[in-house]
Amino acid sequence: MLARKRHPFTVQDYHRMAEVGILHEDDRVELLDGEILEMSPIGSRHAAAVDYLTAWLSREVGERAIVRVQSPIRLSLYSEPQPDLTLLKPRSDFYASAHPGPEDVLLLIEMAESSLDDDRDLKLPRYAEAGILESWIIDLPGQRLLVYREPVGRKYQSIQEYHCSGNIALRAFPWISLDLKTILELD
Repeated sequence: MLARKRHPFTVQDYHRMAEVGILHEDDRVELLDGEILEMSPIGSRHAAAVDYLTAWLSREVGERAIVRVQSPIRLSLYSEPQPDLTLLKPRSDFYASAHPGPEDVLLLIEMAESSLDDDRDLKLPRYAEAGILESWIIDLPGQRLLVYREPVGRKYQSIQEYHCSGNIALRAFPWISLDLKTILELD
């Protein structure tokens, strides 16, 4: 039996598929390691938590950063995921000329209502490998925040878990801290 050879899609291939109508704007897919993967549907609690954090981050960081919601980050030639929230270095063109890369990311947040395994096992290693300095996974059913810092290879060296109470400071803006209760107890 012949071994099957896989053909990984590049980010350019992926964008071309959208241009010619193979992929549509409302398709919930992202590109990881050359594979086009379907994303989980967004539940109401997930959407509310993203909306809350978007408003909070926008208010807290002001013009010191750009808050992006469910938009692509180009990690490599073969990976362009769409994290739930990304805090980016400010740029006058708001990244109109190209999607941001890992060097532009100040904080990346994944909201996990039904996607914890995928976020942690598939996406997080790629974020670490790309050098994203700080990634959060907000585990809504588990009512906890997982904070990943200090990427080395495909792993983060510092992993902290926070539960329903307390505050967590942003690495990029240590004077800004999130009251975990406000996000973890949204219903």
